[in-house]
Amino acid sequence: MKALKPKPSPQPASPGPVTSQQEVRCAVRFPLVLPVVLVIGDAELAALTRNVSASGVLFELGDPLRKGLDIRFSLQMPGSVLGTPRDILVHCMGRVVRCSISQTKYLAAATIDEYKFAEQ
Repeated sequence: MKALKPKPSPQPASPGPVTSQQEVRCAVRFPLVLPVVLVIGDAELAALTRNVSASGVLFELGDPLRKGLDIRFSLQMPGSVLGTPRDILVHCMGRVVRCSISQTKYLAAATIDEYKFAEQ
């Protein structure tokens, strides 16, 4: 009787190269819908937040924003989310890192490069 040779086991596929399009998240995102006014130079633009993290925000708005655009905005963060007895106003400065369209609304992702809690 002839001995059977074991079949080689399949090798796991090696992960492909990391591309520059791969998204890396640095902070937990909270699904918060908050009204916000974006200040771009001398212009103001109404928007809603879709989600917020310590390092960025996803906005929903009626007009597209250009990638790289510097923006300022203030968020009235709910105390219930922050674990504080009252809401806290946060003034933020950042820049647009991505803009896309979702059905009829534009989505703009922005970093939060600087923030300051308002005196209340």
